[in-house]
Amino acid sequence: MRIRPLRSAPETPLAPVAAPPAEMQAMVVDAPGAADALHAASVPVPSPVLSEVLVRVVAAGVNPIDAKTRAGAGVSGAIGSYPATLGYDFSGIVVKSPYEAHAFPPGTEVFGMASFPRTGGSYAEYVVAPSLSVARKPASLSHVEAAGVPLAALTAWGLVVETAHAHEGQRVLIHAGSGGVGHFAVQFAAYFGAHVTVTASGRNASWLRELGAAVVIDYTTTRFEEVVGEVDVVIDLVGNVQAETGTRSLEVLRPGGLYVLVPTGSWPGYTEAAADAGVRATSYKVIPDGGALATIGRLLDSGSVQVYIEQVFDLAEAPAAHRAIETGHTRGKTVLRVSDG
Repeated sequence: MRIRPLRSAPETPLAPVAAPPAEMQAMVVDAPGAADALHAASVPVPSPVLSEVLVRVVAAGVNPIDAKTRAGAGVSGAIGSYPATLGYDFSGIVVKSPYEAHAFPPGTEVFGMASFPRTGGSYAEYVVAPSLSVARKPASLSHVEAAGVPLAALTAWGLVVETAHAHEGQRVLIHAGSGGVGHFAVQFAAYFGAHVTVTASGRNASWLRELGAAVVIDYTTTRFEEVVGEVDVVIDLVGNVQAETGTRSLEVLRPGGLYVLVPTGSWPGYTEAAADAGVRATSYKVIPDGGALATIGRLLDSGSVQVYIEQVFDLAEAPAAHRAIETGHTRGKTVLRVSDG
């Protein structure tokens, strides 16, 4: 029997990519501090090793963990030395690949997550990232839109798909559904058929229904435990730092239901409280999985999921971006524009 070899469709040739300079502009902190501790500096362009790619950053996402780390919490304890360049999310163009036949050759538009704080972050003109933390940028998205996706969407995917196993008929309560992680979690849960209840401010109610929420509870006027029936899963993006949201969430879970806590340190005693209430509990930390990110990219390209970008700042305006995200009332994502695409 003759076997005809498989041949992939020919790809459009990529445009040549300029070699990176020796130095780049980055937003760094010299020590933990307030938002104004972020300042511009000229730093060496990082050198990729092993399976890492070097990416010219067009846009960088801003996440609450960035602000917490800058202030001395978050993952600040793992920063090896200062000055430190912050940031996880990026969208940009590959400049260097590990080898010639690599999946992301120079010129490829990609999005993904940097290994901050083990390496420099994405608030810079160039960033290195492991190949396994990168995917091709969705064709339908601009770099600014794509930069708002990785950390938030991968966190939501891990919460909803890999931990809660969202499915038809499942009842899910999501706290803070209008934020970066929340607005993706609402969409993923609805996409897989769950009945989604969300807590958020009243101004976001109609928008969240458009994203797939069946019920939206205005937390500023209504105590959710007084109106929510038994649910199978609570995804808590608040914890007990505000109005004992976590403790009250245990009241609405069915026996054996699942409580998932996201903000680190927001409720130290959640596992014991959950056990006493007869429910399961776990925390969750994002996994920078390029394979899952590629799947999310396909959902974005198909229109099944969307990313909402509320504010875009220039790189030098990173302190203002941090002040905005620290209000805790931003809708969707905040992004830094780093360079031209």
